[in-house]
Amino acid sequence: MKKIPFFLFFALISSCVSNQNKTNEELLAQAHKIHKSIVTIDTHTDTPLMFNREGFDFSGKNPDNKGRVDLTKMEEGGLDAAFFAVFIGQGDRTPEKYDEVHSAALDIFSRVKSSINDNSDRAVMATKASEALSIKKQGKKAIYIGVENGYPIGKDISRVKEFYDMGARYLTLCHTKNNDICDSSTDPSGPEHNGLSTFGIKVVKELNRLGMMIDVSHISDQAFYQSIEHSAVPVIASHSCARAVCDNPRNLSDEMLTKLAENGGVIQICLLSSYVKPDEPYPARDSARAALHQKYGNFQELEPEIRRKAIDEWYGLDEVFPPKLATVSDLVDHIDHVVNQIGIDYVGIGSDFDGGGRLKDCADASQMTNITVELLRRGYNEENIKKIWGENFLRVFKQVETFAQNQL
Repeated sequence: MKKIPFFLFFALISSCVSNQNKTNEELLAQAHKIHKSIVTIDTHTDTPLMFNREGFDFSGKNPDNKGRVDLTKMEEGGLDAAFFAVFIGQGDRTPEKYDEVHSAALDIFSRVKSSINDNSDRAVMATKASEALSIKKQGKKAIYIGVENGYPIGKDISRVKEFYDMGARYLTLCHTKNNDICDSSTDPSGPEHNGLSTFGIKVVKELNRLGMMIDVSHISDQAFYQSIEHSAVPVIASHSCARAVCDNPRNLSDEMLTKLAENGGVIQICLLSSYVKPDEPYPARDSARAALHQKYGNFQELEPEIRRKAIDEWYGLDEVFPPKLATVSDLVDHIDHVVNQIGIDYVGIGSDFDGGGRLKDCADASQMTNITVELLRRGYNEENIKKIWGENFLRVFKQVETFAQNQL
């Protein structure tokens, strides 16, 4: 197990002692000041899922806006940049279905771009690592696009470039079930390809060629190792946590963390409570969710109007059965663990807001500075925080870009 280097350990202890006497208000003011001087990036949000919800307003000017990420909340929380996921849940793998979900993905791309264009005075679509800082200097928010789940690629490798050309800068290889690229960490049927498929290896190499990051969140352990084996550049886990802290197959084991560091990659710690801390038993809530699944299936095979109703009912359960959420302190336990295992250079933050991510004391983008407050309280200095909030991820992003450029 890799230990924290002495100089970093000493710095953390010294900083921790100096912050112990500060009030929460003083730490919050310090956090806001730090956020103004660094680049902060959330590498995974499902905010495009909100675009079809009645009352959602990306500008954030609507006080009743139910979304967890909007421009006003980003401003309040000192968040400079966010990746919006073009997400399609896994379904049937037939030619007809591939055409359908491909069209659905293109529609999401279009809606993301339209939302940005409608708020061009406050937001800019970004495609390069360097743009996070340059857009911040303009006083605007940088919105990047990632594709979550390779499902809409189907078996057509040309669609990887199509998505890249539309602005996508990472691909999460699969989601909660196996697809034609790789095995999922959570498919109840178990492994299908024993990692990556032959087609999946081609996808990995095509992502390298284009300069599009490989996202290993959601994929099986075998697929994780094989992705690193076949990739010529570092990979990212856009929204995952540490399995040793919370034993969930979606999280990375210590062995996987070690391999990730050897690869030069980065794990972006996720705010989805059940990945942060094991869920407490909640039979009534579980039964209500099961009933909705029985009523609506996987929520993907529905007419748009019915799907909106289903999603509203799903989120409405939070009002009837308030979730027992993990805290920011629990989240930073994961950051501490990663730093202790593999060092400060391989960890960041990917919230999964609007896709289930939220904590008791960090429920949306307006509260992101609460994470920085906890980091300060534990002794992380501004240089450490700069790395966690974006520098580590941008390093990988730039390496992926440079490799592709050198292939031209």
